[in-house]
Amino acid sequence: MENINPKENLKKLELELPEISTPGGNYVSVNVRGNIAYIAIQFPILNEEYFYQGRLGNEIGTEQGYIAMELCALNVLAQVENKIGFDKIVGLNHFDAYFQSEENWDDSPIVVNGASDLFVKVLEEKGEHSRAIFGVEKLPRNFSAGLTATFTIKND
Repeated sequence: MENINPKENLKKLELELPEISTPGGNYVSVNVRGNIAYIAIQFPILNEEYFYQGRLGNEIGTEQGYIAMELCALNVLAQVENKIGFDKIVGLNHFDAYFQSEENWDDSPIVVNGASDLFVKVLEEKGEHSRAIFGVEKLPRNFSAGLTATFTIKND
């Protein structure tokens, strides 16, 4: 388990960590309490540009939703690397996925796999997690998806 190289795994996936976004309110993006890191909600933003705005099942298809959730997870990883460092990660504990959709759309598990798959591909065993999925009426900036996460980290 100690030979995991998230940066190398990102390269193999032909992905780069985006610039970290700044909080849209009075909070911090990463809050460490003891050996738990809480990552504030991350949206499908790539280098300050907004993507995947709208409702799943309407303006955003299920396949696009998968990519939107993957981008949210990539932003979570960017926050972790920037504020903590991949080398301090013991593991991803849990994440909460949020989405807005049209009334009859019901593919949220498929969409949320965008985040789950990315975390496992990049962090390998350390990326195994539990998760919860919440359909909400409205997300900020009309984003189709959002993601919060908690990690266990090594104490210094």
